[in-house]
Amino acid sequence: MQSLPKILLILIFSIASFAQGNNSQQVARQPQAPKQPGPETTPPMPPSVTPTATSKAPAAETKELVGFAPSLMDKSADPCVDFYRYSCGGWLAQNPIPPDQASYGRDTELAERNRLILRNILENAAVQRPDRTRVEQKIGDYYYSCMDEKAIEQKGIDPLKPELDRIAAIKSKSELAELLAHLHLLGVDAFFSYGSDQDFKDATSVIAEADQGGLGLPERDYYTRTDAKSVGTRTQYVTHVAKMLQLVGESPRAARADAQKVMAIETALAKASLTVTERRNPASIYHKLPLSNLEKINPAFGWNRYLHATDTPPVENLNVAVPDFFKGLEAVFNQEDLPTIKTYLRWHLIHQMAPMLPANFVAQNFDFYGQKLQGQKELQARWKRCVRSTDHQLGEALGQKYVQREFAPENKERTLRMVKDIESAMARDIDQLSWMSPETKRKAKEKLEEVANKIGYPDKWRDYSNYEVIRGDAIGNYIRGTEFESRRQIAKIGKPVDRGEWGMSPPTVNAYYNPQMNDINFPAGILQPPYYDPKADDAVNYGDSGGVIGHELTHGFDDEGSQFDGQGNLANWWTEADRKEFDTRTACVAHEYDQFIAVDNVPLNGKLTLGENVADIGGLKLAFMAYMARVAAAPDKNQSEEGFTPEQRFFLGYGQGWCENDTPEILRLQAQTDPHSTAKYRVNGVVSNLPEFQKAFSCKNDSALAPEKRCEVW
Repeated sequence: MQSLPKILLILIFSIASFAQGNNSQQVARQPQAPKQPGPETTPPMPPSVTPTATSKAPAAETKELVGFAPSLMDKSADPCVDFYRYSCGGWLAQNPIPPDQASYGRDTELAERNRLILRNILENAAVQRPDRTRVEQKIGDYYYSCMDEKAIEQKGIDPLKPELDRIAAIKSKSELAELLAHLHLLGVDAFFSYGSDQDFKDATSVIAEADQGGLGLPERDYYTRTDAKSVGTRTQYVTHVAKMLQLVGESPRAARADAQKVMAIETALAKASLTVTERRNPASIYHKLPLSNLEKINPAFGWNRYLHATDTPPVENLNVAVPDFFKGLEAVFNQEDLPTIKTYLRWHLIHQMAPMLPANFVAQNFDFYGQKLQGQKELQARWKRCVRSTDHQLGEALGQKYVQREFAPENKERTLRMVKDIESAMARDIDQLSWMSPETKRKAKEKLEEVANKIGYPDKWRDYSNYEVIRGDAIGNYIRGTEFESRRQIAKIGKPVDRGEWGMSPPTVNAYYNPQMNDINFPAGILQPPYYDPKADDAVNYGDSGGVIGHELTHGFDDEGSQFDGQGNLANWWTEADRKEFDTRTACVAHEYDQFIAVDNVPLNGKLTLGENVADIGGLKLAFMAYMARVAAAPDKNQSEEGFTPEQRFFLGYGQGWCENDTPEILRLQAQTDPHSTAKYRVNGVVSNLPEFQKAFSCKNDSALAPEKRCEVW
């Protein structure tokens, strides 16, 4: 079931979709398309100390982080040629990728710090005391159970047998509707995805939604590319599926044959799916149709029975996001025999539940998704993955404790001040645009005025009272948590939109803009050093944290966000001439980023990364305007600090926020699936389009980062 709007525009630092013990919930500055609330595809963990009923967790020892430091630079580099190296060279040399990571950046530093704090909270909450609150009981017992590796090993796959038996028991394809409804509630991404979403053209209401899904590889093109690397990845994937099937009792010969059957079904589903680039256009994933139309497209499936089995409220219409996908699904249902379909379902159940199964499942899952896909050398410690799993399932319960400890009220006030400064800068920027007509400017400013700012944490905490957490039942807790969220999402259908809801937990090191809500969201987890450093001057904070704020704000006016109005409706508010000019200007950005090489011979995809690149460039420009306005109101007495002018410190603060080392594998994965550019080009690509940067560092015309032709949208 879908927990986040499908076109949520997220600023993230790391790829989360197929992270195996990597930074799956970290901030970002690299993205991730919202996934179902089902399990993280990261498995559980190697041995670690299990908290006992009498242990008391020590206070977390955390590393002090700073927003800017000259020691992190490489001053031998020419800032006008490679500003990323100039800003980050020292940091890159000092921070090799740890063996349990596929990438390691400033965001990872902060996420690791937060993880230590969360561990301390959870280990204390796990101690059974009569005075534990309900929140402490749930988060503490979930974490304790996740850490109880001995109990997980003793149970083996017994907790999964009822679900395997359920799949084995069906006698005809006509029973698939009820079976898939049950599996989808448990987060098993089989055949298609289903949930709720805000109606693109009626932002006040929530509708049911059926969408493409059912793949085990990162996205569609992993099944269709013909280069040697892609062919090799598919071969490795089939081997992985076979090994996982052997772990539930299949013979090697049968498992190899069944893995080929799984691959055949997934390839057919992939060919019927839209590409990640095609899905960037909101119109391509919005087709509100009568339920009867979906039944005509896909008559082999009992849609009415499926909706009833998921407890979906009565619906007459739903968003069939990709109608052609369901035509392809119809062919799969008709062509494949029942034993093959059962094999496919059995695989996806195992794949989904791997994080809470015994160590041999964990190790095999990590071997493919962590090592082969991402280049990660070691699985993360169990406690790290249990912290992340608790945050994934009980994020706002854990977030309450985190906020009490880490988020002072003044942090919210400072952030809001900066947000208001940058919103004012955008209003001035709109006024001065030479290419936009007065009519469109007026509507753009109306949308800007309607942006809602969410900072730190929700005004109302999520109620988990219907989510039963049982001490010692790790996989049961996981399944009940996933079903709780699935049902929570489905229960929204037909109801008014809750505009106070958040899509990220408070400890998350990340931020996002939601075009359907027209709001920007900054969890408490990111509002601290190195992104916001209370000890740093305004120049550094406006360059780094301000750049994040400007980025999210600009998302409301990028290639996707610009198609939604101030209320969050998919509606055109542009004149025809202005839209044409906008498209021309964004095409410049897409073409520019197409030229950047992520790794080896793999380039960035300028169309896939277009929205994030537009937001990066426009956001930093707005942050600079806001900073200069603040300086004009209260001149900076320190015109030179540590040898750098305020303007230079602004850009250095931005640059050092992106310092990151990556494995070649994760760079390839990111270039092919991620709507964010790689870190190097989120620095060099951005500053090369800002004349303010050229002036700050006295770059000569036509130097690498001061080209004759620049791209400018906002």
